[in-house]
Amino acid sequence: MKYLLFIFLLLPTLSFAQADLEFGIEDDDLKIGGDIFNDFNEDLESNQVLEDERFYRYGRFFSFQIGAGLTTFDGNRGEAYENDPPTFGLGFNYFLDFQSSYGLGLEISKHHIFLDEPVNFGQPNRIGLVDVTMLRVYFSYRYYIDTANLGTAITYSNPYFVGRLEYWYTTNKFRDQSQLDNDNGGGLGFGTGFGLEFPVKLRESYINVEFLFHSVNFHDKFTQNYRPVPTNPSGFGYEDLTGNVWTTMVAYVFSW
Repeated sequence: MKYLLFIFLLLPTLSFAQADLEFGIEDDDLKIGGDIFNDFNEDLESNQVLEDERFYRYGRFFSFQIGAGLTTFDGNRGEAYENDPPTFGLGFNYFLDFQSSYGLGLEISKHHIFLDEPVNFGQPNRIGLVDVTMLRVYFSYRYYIDTANLGTAITYSNPYFVGRLEYWYTTNKFRDQSQLDNDNGGGLGFGTGFGLEFPVKLRESYINVEFLFHSVNFHDKFTQNYRPVPTNPSGFGYEDLTGNVWTTMVAYVFSW
């Protein structure tokens, strides 16, 4: 009887102890690690710090490039124009990180049209040689592809995609018609394409190759000046000067 009485008296104490132990475990579970979102943010911040340190140690901050290449056209403008290479270009890039950079630059190219038959220009005779100069300034964004898991050759070439907002200023000079004023005008355009950068000396110098497609709203895009005239049986002329632009540029890049 004494033992039974002792057990009955001990049971409530054990129950309360067990309950306290269970609640203690639950409280500990709730406190371990704190807020999971804060933990996640801390991981992101630490990773970003490590990435920034890696960029400051191994990355490029600025680059300057000087290059030459070829500017061509399609459509009616491509049929009318003869190209006079090379195209010259200058550019400056500011790197945000390993994969992103913003750029400013300018390029200039020369072309010509030879109108050896009458066209719809208010002239009874041929116009002759028309020199065309195209100057454009641009703002660009480059995205360098992460090549960590790609082959050595691709990694070595530093491939990137590029988009550009451009302003094209065109000057037409009528060489054989001195009485005619120059035809000048500008137009907005957009360029997109890709490029490669082959290191000559890491972080210091590179060879850049860039291929771009441009869509430009030239001021003389829909000109009627070069249309065929009904009195010309050959039908020589161009209904308008619509067409897109293609450029290929090779540049030497200085980085620091």
